[in-house]
Amino acid sequence: MKEALARLWQRLRSMASGEAAPSTGEEISSQTAPLPDTRPLDTAEVFQKALADGLPLRPAQWQVGVGLSTGLQREHNEDAVLAQTLTLAAGEYEVPFGLYAVADGMGGHRFGEVASAAAIRALARYIETHLLDPLMADPTAAPGVPLLELIGHAVAEANQAVLQAAPGGGTTLTAALLVGKHITIAHVGDSRACYVYPEGRLQVLTRDHSLVKRLEELGQLTEEEAAVHPQRNVLYRALGQGEPLEPDVFQIPLPKAGHLVLCSDGLWGVVPAEEFLAIVQEAATPLEACARLVHQANERGGPDNISVIVLRFGEAVGWR
Repeated sequence: MKEALARLWQRLRSMASGEAAPSTGEEISSQTAPLPDTRPLDTAEVFQKALADGLPLRPAQWQVGVGLSTGLQREHNEDAVLAQTLTLAAGEYEVPFGLYAVADGMGGHRFGEVASAAAIRALARYIETHLLDPLMADPTAAPGVPLLELIGHAVAEANQAVLQAAPGGGTTLTAALLVGKHITIAHVGDSRACYVYPEGRLQVLTRDHSLVKRLEELGQLTEEEAAVHPQRNVLYRALGQGEPLEPDVFQIPLPKAGHLVLCSDGLWGVVPAEEFLAIVQEAATPLEACARLVHQANERGGPDNISVIVLRFGEAVGWR
């Protein structure tokens, strides 16, 4: 095994320098043959080539892109995002970790911007104190409480932070906690978590806590009517409302392929689902997907702040 890795490393070094790889007696397939030109490959190309050649990348990981825009019709950005990725791998254990969140503030510049930022910071602090710090101390130890309960407590802390920092304001909060091989999602408001499957299917994982969505569920509005309803931005559940908060919390297995997307209504409410799906699938990277999604929302008038996080899973990024 060590000899095989040494030969592979020698080939990678040769590829990076543009030199011919020394003969190892192995048959070189069309996948591993040198490129027809002699330009040196950069580091990213070298490791993408290695992945294509079947190099097993450990630990398991994913790619992340983040996009944020004020839009074209707002003076201030009241959205806030959080994207934190960390991997601890040593010896026989591996702990892939990620915390991602989108918050869409409400109440005008004075309160909305403060509310969304306070929620994001409080969420991150709680997860760091009660999950990440203990993991760093002992990666083999299980969390003290179930992850569903933990993220629920984190949202409660975020709610208290909003009440203190921005009285009269409020915010949505949609968060995804990735630990090991599970995604734990907490959701309040009308930002969304969506999943794009490799076969080309878009699934909205969260339920909008909005008046029009409730009327739609009761059969009093069609989806088309809800999209243009004058009260489509009215929420019946959000952080900072001063009443007991009941976030939606649920868990799904970490997928082997596809994209997880968190976004505010400034994106999903403007870009049609078909375009949304096509952009995520066609983009070469999550960063490109975010850039194109934000651009498309602004091309359609940019009526609201726009925030989006795209996570890409799959063999191409090392998940096994």
